[in-house]
Amino acid sequence: MRSKKRTPLIVITIIMVLFFSFLFIRIFDSPEKLAKEMVDEFYSYEQEGNFAESWDLFHPLMKEKWNKTTYLQDRAHVFIGHFGTESFEYNIKEIGEVEDWQMDKDTPSFKKAYKFKVTQTYKGKYGKFSFEQEVYVINNKGKCQIVWNYNE
Repeated sequence: MRSKKRTPLIVITIIMVLFFSFLFIRIFDSPEKLAKEMVDEFYSYEQEGNFAESWDLFHPLMKEKWNKTTYLQDRAHVFIGHFGTESFEYNIKEIGEVEDWQMDKDTPSFKKAYKFKVTQTYKGKYGKFSFEQEVYVINNKGKCQIVWNYNE
């Protein structure tokens, strides 16, 4: 008789544990957090000069704009060659979620994007200088991908 009374309690306890586990995961792995982690991963690769890995994180529209070989050569040429810098520090500021955003006027709009402002600070042969760039993260078929803003 005793075990019949325990069964509902055990089932309720299991359901509560599953519910709170799901809630915990949703809070700590929110889409915004995952998007920011993607931006951080992208700029970590860039900081290391690992432009092939950072290019791989681009959305297909960015890959159309920058073929891989050109991107690798251009990034190394400009930042290392012209500016005389080996690396940089960066800061990511979360701006928020935007709806119906376009990379440029000729591309389709994205239903939802996460916008960030990234500041890269260099120390090179021209002294200390910073670049600020708007960076967007798009969820493309369940995968976060980087897109830059080419709007005027």
